[in-house]
Amino acid sequence: MAETVTNWAGNITYAAAELHRPRSLDALRALVANGSRVRVLGSGHSFNRIAEPGPDGVLLALDALPVEADVDTAARTVRVGGGVRYAELARRVHAHGLALPNMASLPHISVAGSVATGTHGSGVANGSLAAPVREVELVTADGELVRIARGDARFGGAVTSLGALGVVTALTLDLEPAYEVEQHTFTELPLEGLDFETVAAAAYSVSLFTDWRAPGFRQVWLKRRTDQPLRDVPGATPATHALHPVPGMPAENCTEQFGVPGPWHERLPHFRAEFTPSSGAELQSEYLMDRSSAVEVLSALDRVRQTVAPVLQTCEVRTIAADDQWLSPAYGRDSVAVHFTWIADTEAVLPVVRTVEEALAPFAARPHWGKVFAMPSPAVRELYPRMGDFAGLVRELDPAGTFTNAFVRGLLDG
Repeated sequence: MAETVTNWAGNITYAAAELHRPRSLDALRALVANGSRVRVLGSGHSFNRIAEPGPDGVLLALDALPVEADVDTAARTVRVGGGVRYAELARRVHAHGLALPNMASLPHISVAGSVATGTHGSGVANGSLAAPVREVELVTADGELVRIARGDARFGGAVTSLGALGVVTALTLDLEPAYEVEQHTFTELPLEGLDFETVAAAAYSVSLFTDWRAPGFRQVWLKRRTDQPLRDVPGATPATHALHPVPGMPAENCTEQFGVPGPWHERLPHFRAEFTPSSGAELQSEYLMDRSSAVEVLSALDRVRQTVAPVLQTCEVRTIAADDQWLSPAYGRDSVAVHFTWIADTEAVLPVVRTVEEALAPFAARPHWGKVFAMPSPAVRELYPRMGDFAGLVRELDPAGTFTNAFVRGLLDG
């Protein structure tokens, strides 16, 4: 490999024999057809080795492909290329008077990589970023282009697929009319007596932040669509200055606050596309559990907060509506997600990750596929009732295992 490639955080250096940035679909198909082991890098915002092909494999980066984001205003859909990031997609969609139903906290990530790993935004009625996908186009191991759309029996395994079925070259997403969002922020929401369901439903998208140095939340972010109501958050104090979720980071990196309305794509993310998101120097973990257990989950974490706090920058709590993607962490259950932004010290963080996983084990916590987790593959496999169906789909579309790696094989072998 001519250059050293790391992930966004720099905690992973990928092992690969070759790195390629194809400039056309034909070049990509030829590379795949000639490769014995292939993985796609995406935007590199995963914090584990999910993208690594291994020392004899080929690592593909799709950022040199043409930026495709073809909007069909009549059908309210967009066909987006495999190398496109959300910031680029959102601007093009908004220019046509249309919108995505939701976005993640940062717009810097690739669309294809986000939906493949079950990435999400927030909102009790909002599904993951995979929810609007209506068709997947992928290049399979023989270099052929395959399309899998809603209604196909394979569709439930084809979107959140961990890159194990082929190289996703395009996705078609459902859109809706453009809307505006206001962002309201609060401080100091106590954990004691928390009515989680009321708080989570207070706006279109809701995020709670804590450093776990004391019970309760240091920040509450409510993102209200201007065509929908904003409800009170009992016990929360309105913020008097602009906030950043990570203590000590400049608030100018974040999207507009204080209830100033603006386009959906400039408010739903926490961070502006032109600035470094989050803190930059960090590791991340995240776990999704049944939303009905939210208060018990937070109480369990409060009991280990003295272990968590010393290596934590911030912890975000969000909600996601259930979906039917076989490997989605929100599969089959309305979920509460607890996200940890750790310090950039793997040796110090991993023992704490294990403590968190022990605390969350009673709640069948599913780890985010792109984050740091210590849970062994057999335990993760047991959390997904359709894992066997997914393994069958891998055998159908990739019988030689071209797109599997150590991460994927650990899940499928069992």
